[in-house]
Parts: sequence; structure tokens; C-alpha cells
Amino acid sequence: MSSRIGQVAGHLNYPKGMLEGQVAIITGSGQGIGAETAKVFAKEGAKVVVSDIDGTKADKTAKEINAAGGSAIAVAGDMLDDKYLVELVKKTAEFGNGKIHIIVNNAGYTWDGVIHKTTDKQWDTILALHCGAPFKLIRAAAPYFRVKDGEVRNIINISSTSGLHGNAGQANYALAKAGVVGLTKTIAKEWGPAFGVRANTVAFGYILTRLTGAKEAGEAVTLPDGTKVALGIPGKPTGPPKAEDNADIPLRRPGTATEAALAVLAVASPLFGYVTGQTISVTGGRNI
Repeated sequence: MSSRIGQVAGHLNYPKGMLEGQVAIITGSGQGIGAETAKVFAKEGAKVVVSDIDGTKADKTAKEINAAGGSAIAVAGDMLDDKYLVELVKKTAEFGNGKIHIIVNNAGYTWDGVIHKTTDKQWDTILALHCGAPFKLIRAAAPYFRVKDGEVRNIINISSTSGLHGNAGQANYALAKAGVVGLTKTIAKEWGPAFGVRANTVAFGYILTRLTGAKEAGEAVTLPDGTKVALGIPGKPTGPPKAEDNADIPLRRPGTATEAALAVLAVASPLFGYVTGQTISVTGGRNI
């Protein structure tokens, strides 16, 4: 057994958790899948940096983690602000005593529109948020990943079945989410050979979040310039989902934010120690 495999095997039995001693940035972790990911990472021993544009929600997530015996700080800011990305990396490295081990690029939202009605602002904003921001964050954190200290490092980019299969009304989102798949593979090929960095994509299907709720519920994102972007699916039936509503999903139900977070944890953990450059679909079997 090689020393590296031996370390992984031993880590699986470590009583303090599979991510013990690792420092993780999780973007968009003030709520939803991101918040659940922050909590399960902390439960497995990671020191978590909660990144979100909403400072109140970021603080809430971090406080819940610390109250439960974990270790977290909130660093709030706008992923489209280049200065914030630099600050996020700096504060994470300080929190991690000079080290960063994991980045989960989860932050984002949808701004839907059919092709012939999509504005330049819709197009540019979604591509910047889902492609540009993850790239810039990874680039800013490069000095903490391009190292040879024998410690594991992971980058996990969150995608969607819209990026794998396209989706009507989501040309901008579909392109952006397809783009991160290519980014992931490039990271795996550039940073894997010399530095052992693993990079994978997790592509979600129908997960119960504010992005998949009824648009009529009123969920929205307010941009820095005051523009209000409505979230959700227009005309979606309210109330508990029925099995027939999900006939295209073999498991006949949507996934929960916790189930989504656990999939991200699995990819970050030693259980996936020999998996890199892959796209893991978390869809309940949809699109198989």
C-alpha cells in the first residue's frame, strides 16, 4: 500500500471527521445548499469560511456552526467584486493559519429569459457570476493550492443539469454551467500532476431551493444597482410535490438541500480520493 493510500485509509477512521484540519471556502453559503454544505463540512472537522452577499445570512450560518461545536467565520461580499475575492482569500488564509484546502464554488442564481428576449445585462451578469467569479477566486487562491506540502486539496465547482443538457429559457445559465465543467477539467489537468489538486464538478438536478420554488412566492435577488431579479419557476403548483409531478425522476421526488450538500461532502472527502476531472450528477436519476 502506498503511503498516500495509507494516509487516506487512516483518515477514513479518524474520529474527528473526514475533513479534519482542512480549511474550506464555500461561496453562497448563507442559505440553501451552500449553508447545508458549510454545516456538514464543519461537522466533518473542516474550518469553514461562509461567503455570501448577504452578511446577515452569512453570520447566521457561521454562528450556527460555532454553536454546534464547529469552527467558522463569515466573510460577506459580492462575488462580482474583484476586490472582495482577494479579501476572501486573504481572510481565509489568516483563518487557516496560512492554508486553504477546499473551494466550493456554489454561489449563484438564475435570471431566466427566452433567447430572443434575453438582455445583454442578463447574459453578462449570469456568465460573470457562474464562470468569471469562480475562475477569479481560484486564480486568487492559486498560491495556496500550487504547493507541495503533502496535504490534500480540492476544488468543487457546482453545475446543473441545465449545463449538461440545456434548458428552455436558460441560455445564459446553461452556457455558464457548461463552462464550469470545462474549467474543472482544466484545473485537474494543470494542478493535478505536480500538486495533487483534485477538481470535480457536481451537477444538480431538481433540488428544493428558492431557485426551484414557485416564482409567485416572491423570492428575489436585488443587485447592487437596485435591479430586482425574481427567482423560481413561474406557474409552478404549490403544496407538497406528488409522485406524478416527478415522473421523469426515477426516485420520484426532488432532492433536499441536505442531500445535495452530502454529495458535495462525498466529493471533497477521502472517499473520492482517486476521482478528479469528473462531473457527478446528483439528480435522483433524472436524465439517465
